[in-house]
Amino acid sequence: MQTKLPARLIHSPKGKKAEGIIRSCVHCGFCLATCPTYQLSGNELDSPRGRIYLIKSALEDNEFSSASIQHLDQCLTCRSCETTCPSGVQFGELVDIGRQLVETKRHWWHKLYRNSIRLFLTSPKLFNVAAYFFKHSPIQTTVAQQKEFHDRVLLLTGCIQPALAPNINHATKNVLTKLGFAVTETAQTECCGAIDQHLSAQDVALNRARHNIDKWSAIVDSGINSIISTASGCGVMVKDYPSLFEINDPYYQKARLIADKTQDIAEFLLDQDLTSLLLTKTKLTYHAPCTLQHGQKLPGLVEGLLTKLGFDIHPVTDAHLCCGSAGSYSLFQPTISKQLRANKLTNLTHNDPDLIVTANIGCLMHLQKGTDIPVKHWIELLDY
Repeated sequence: MQTKLPARLIHSPKGKKAEGIIRSCVHCGFCLATCPTYQLSGNELDSPRGRIYLIKSALEDNEFSSASIQHLDQCLTCRSCETTCPSGVQFGELVDIGRQLVETKRHWWHKLYRNSIRLFLTSPKLFNVAAYFFKHSPIQTTVAQQKEFHDRVLLLTGCIQPALAPNINHATKNVLTKLGFAVTETAQTECCGAIDQHLSAQDVALNRARHNIDKWSAIVDSGINSIISTASGCGVMVKDYPSLFEINDPYYQKARLIADKTQDIAEFLLDQDLTSLLLTKTKLTYHAPCTLQHGQKLPGLVEGLLTKLGFDIHPVTDAHLCCGSAGSYSLFQPTISKQLRANKLTNLTHNDPDLIVTANIGCLMHLQKGTDIPVKHWIELLDY
């Protein structure tokens, strides 16, 4: 795709990056078939290809309307299009650049609302109070006692998960302890920055990344070889840390080290001997978060691990499509979000499961609002 970006952008880091991404698009349209919002509306501007045109137009200093902003806002950043794209277009990075570019064109009240939600979600002192009334899964098992360990790991606690579903981190620590790993946890205040990044507060996200890189690098230097994430949304953000920095930035290599050591809990356990764990088998279905299958490029990972453990995993129709959670998306685009959730739950409950499991706290909370069937993180199946 040809571009005519003004000189001030062509010579800026973000301008160069945006131009390279836009030029890599060859107009093939493969992305339309896997874009959740295009599947609902049929509007080209609600597809990745259409949004690339809108961002290109904004970068070229053309008029950008409130309707155009809405088309960008309706993107879930699920990155399903990246999985489909034969040209490797890095759409997730481009849409973040585009949203930041048009942020100044929003109405003041809209910017205030978005910033208020962002600050609320990423401030534990505020969020923990409200989360008390929406808590999903309190701690359900006793703490496993550490007898001996042969290695140490760093567990990313997250900023939202400890308040809404503390049993996820608890179960993860128990499983790792039983397998002989000593677990160090990050502080709840060490937010990965994903919410800031996707709500056009990239400078805040960058500062969070720098802080985390410094803090976690010191922990890694103390002898920890693996950083583990149980929320796939956090995992993909941390793995994407290097993309936030220029190659000549001193933080780039440190970000690469942190990203290379970060694994989803399923990645980490795939190579472990799990025969000592006690499992309770139940009829379940698995929802694959977009941040795991498209963002981290790990399709089939959890399904394979659960199958290895003896669970019967049924294929889910349109498993590649988003459930509508998408971080804070469900708060800003409730109509589309609810439509996608209804479609997803129809497919997830087709075989009348007793339990739905997933790998991301956002998906878990969102799906649970639409069904009476219990929804859990799959790691909780391993802690009995």
